[in-house]
Amino acid sequence: MTQIVVLPHSELCPEGVVVEADAGKSICENLLANGVELDHACEMSCACTTCHVIVREGFNSLEPAEEVEEDLLDKAWGLEPNSRLGCQAIVGETPLVIEIPRYSINMAKEGRK
Repeated sequence: MTQIVVLPHSELCPEGVVVEADAGKSICENLLANGVELDHACEMSCACTTCHVIVREGFNSLEPAEEVEEDLLDKAWGLEPNSRLGCQAIVGETPLVIEIPRYSINMAKEGRK
């Protein structure tokens, strides 16, 4: 198993957390399986940006983002060069350190249509 270190997030994991992740599954799937409730409004279909994460360590071990992910990331709050959509970034054998941005754009959660 591979470790994912999640840096502290005021709402989702105030102390931060280290999870044992399954290679071959997405960052989002692994976090959800370990009790970190990362938003995923589109049910992990690569149609929103609510699962946006910043990969602080291990970024280069991930497969490159496809064009549809890149296009969506342009709309994410707090975009950085090491940003990925958690539903699209597949965990490999390299440990990852990720940061969940403070905000996300989730119109469904915010009551907008």
